Amino acid sequence: MNPEAPIITIDGPSGSGKGTISRALARQLGWHFLDSGALYRAVGVAAMRSGVDLADTKALAWLALNSDISFEDRIDIEPRIWLDGDDITEAIRTEDAGSAASKVAALPSVRDALLDKQREFRAFPGLVADGRDMGTVVFPDAQLKVFLTASAEERARRRHKQLKEKGAKASLPGLLREIEARDLRDRTRAVAPLVPAPDALTLDSTVQSIESVVATVLEWAARLAR
Repeated sequence: MNPEAPIITIDGPSGSGKGTISRALARQLGWHFLDSGALYRAVGVAAMRSGVDLADTKALAWLALNSDISFEDRIDIEPRIWLDGDDITEAIRTEDAGSAASKVAALPSVRDALLDKQREFRAFPGLVADGRDMGTVVFPDAQLKVFLTASAEERARRRHKQLKEKGAKASLPGLLREIEARDLRDRTRAVAPLVPAPDALTLDSTVQSIESVVATVLEWAARLAR
């Protein structure tokens, strides 16, 4: 970690497009990219594979501290994720992994265990960090903080489209219920709830293209650099 390296944080709810936007920003800037949600999903996958109850706080904290989680950057697509030597890139993108991630992320001990791992990604020439508490907890000194949002209906539609393209079956009403339930858990958890940082700039992506959102954030970043 280099505490002097610049950072742009992109926080927001599931399906808001923050992962896609963050990767595009990192690619255009030539910066590093952190998908913090992948860390929590990896812990969720580790718990499911180990048979650990998602209510067992101590066991989950142990997994978060001791699991070997690594990222392999890939141009234009999501990083490859490894858990204790196994490629879990596809496994962490399932609905079960997402649900498990939301539950383990609500545990203070797990969040504490993963805090240093996230901060290790800070390096020159800079970092684009995607998550839910990047600007509020992990990198409160970030030069630019963006809170990206979209309607729950649009986020469910996007997820439904993704799953259909992968050949997976999914119910649009069911996905909407899951997204709304996850939003509620994320907003109301006692530690690091999903809220914009006081100095964050909010951007609604409901009716905007990826290119438009990226252009807006790049414009904001350029203004701060002047």
